[in-house]
Amino acid sequence: MNRYFQRRFALTKEGAGDLIRGIASHTFVNITLILPMIYAMTFLQKIIDRGETGQIRWYLLAALIILAVIFLAAYIDYAVTFTKIYVESAKRRISLAEKLKQLPLAFFDKRDVADLSGTIMTDATEMEQLFSHSVPQLYAAIVNFILLSVLLFIYDPRMTLAAVWVIPVAGIIFLISKRAQKRISARGYRDKRLIAERMQEGLDNAREIHAYNREETYLAEVDEALAAYRHTLEHAELIIGVFINLSMVMLRLGLPSVTLYGAYRLINGEIGILPYIAFLIIAVRIYDPITEILTNFAALNHMGPRIERMREMDELPVQTGTDKFTPNGYDIIFEHVDFSYGQGIQTLSDVSFIAKQGEVTALVGPSGGGKTTVTKLAGRFLDVEAGTVRLGGVDISAIDPEELLKSFSIVFQDVTLFNASVTENIRLGRKDATDEEVLAAARVAQCEDFVRKLPEGYDTLIGENGERLSGGERQRISIARAILKDAPVVLLDEATASVDVENESRIQAALGHLIQNKTVLVIAHRMRTVADVDHVVVLADGRVVESGSPEALRHAGGMFAEMLTRQGCH
Repeated sequence: MNRYFQRRFALTKEGAGDLIRGIASHTFVNITLILPMIYAMTFLQKIIDRGETGQIRWYLLAALIILAVIFLAAYIDYAVTFTKIYVESAKRRISLAEKLKQLPLAFFDKRDVADLSGTIMTDATEMEQLFSHSVPQLYAAIVNFILLSVLLFIYDPRMTLAAVWVIPVAGIIFLISKRAQKRISARGYRDKRLIAERMQEGLDNAREIHAYNREETYLAEVDEALAAYRHTLEHAELIIGVFINLSMVMLRLGLPSVTLYGAYRLINGEIGILPYIAFLIIAVRIYDPITEILTNFAALNHMGPRIERMREMDELPVQTGTDKFTPNGYDIIFEHVDFSYGQGIQTLSDVSFIAKQGEVTALVGPSGGGKTTVTKLAGRFLDVEAGTVRLGGVDISAIDPEELLKSFSIVFQDVTLFNASVTENIRLGRKDATDEEVLAAARVAQCEDFVRKLPEGYDTLIGENGERLSGGERQRISIARAILKDAPVVLLDEATASVDVENESRIQAALGHLIQNKTVLVIAHRMRTVADVDHVVVLADGRVVESGSPEALRHAGGMFAEMLTRQGCH
């Protein structure tokens, strides 16, 4: 049963166990709520049959005991059903975060922030509500209905049939709408996601939207998404409301049914007045669980897409490996590597080359040739489909990515900074670095001149993703971070490709300090920047078409020489 609930609701093993205990506790609460009625009927029966009134204090004591049992059951149910569910919700968020840590880093290139944050925050919150207020109650209601029906059937089969015949009919009416409910819930989930994506897109690209006078177009797209979501919600409420209310109307026919049939048998002397009254009271109680089942089933259908999304996240393949990494040097070796992004197009085919320790190896070639993919494979942001990537003679597919990346410093064009001080942004390179070490790395990275102009120097908050800094300044902080880490392998997506001449010279000076005595793999966009590298690998259409020193390839007259000529480098 534990495994069923784990799979059905995308829960942890402990969460599934807590859910089972929650169902049991809520079932017990429902049973205790019937005790006062049983007690009252027993008390009245004895008074009518025997005229017993002298033992009133014992009946009062029994009433107090029943109240205490109900209170204790409710207290336990709250602790098990609500408190434990909130603990499970916290575990789910943490497990999702741990899962994200184990995914290939390239996974995040294909996911937007709104999608991931929506799963971790919004979906988890809605599931928290579902599992605290709906699921335990749903299963407890099913158990209570079965127990009550069996007990009543044993006592009086005909009266029981008069009470429960409406339940299968109400269930059939509700089940007819189940497929429509699931379809509409899935559409609503997609529409809600689209709104979040539109809003995130607007926040991320606010400047571009204003610069190209796209405000009206953008707002029209947001309004369209909101209108679609509103229409889906209205459609869902209409369908769910109609079928649930039809089912409820059918259930309400059960009480007149048992009332009339019971009255007929009472008149004919087939049952006594107290059993008749007892059946009327129990009939009211037996419909409450069914009403709860119908309502909670609708909530469960609404949560279906969110549970499926959680399940998809749980089943994503993760990268694993040993945390024991003892390379023999830091040469990067590609051996007959193949890779594709799963779109039927081969990105890399039979790629082989060596990036030696102490040398700078440049990856050049036309756009789409596979340069960025090579660097991602080198750092195990992705895993190869065929062939091998080795670092210091060790197959990196056997190394835990977190352990592997301790050997890498990475400086790409798209710099990510945090709304923290300059010091703390640089310290990301090595969290235990002293302030003196941070300042030394900043000076080497040519940060000193612009940091002095900031209001609070190195303690200045630089805004979300460094919005208070220029592109070149942000890039130099990224380089300072890499210098502070001082890893033996450096991956560079040419950091000067989109900056002005003044910043380019400063960044080149900073890079000169960063790459000393390291294994350096750099993506080169400007041919003039490869003049001083040790080795060039030319990639085109996912294949290595040339490889060698810049001078040798210049004289070979191949693609590299053509690229030099095209960019005016002779």
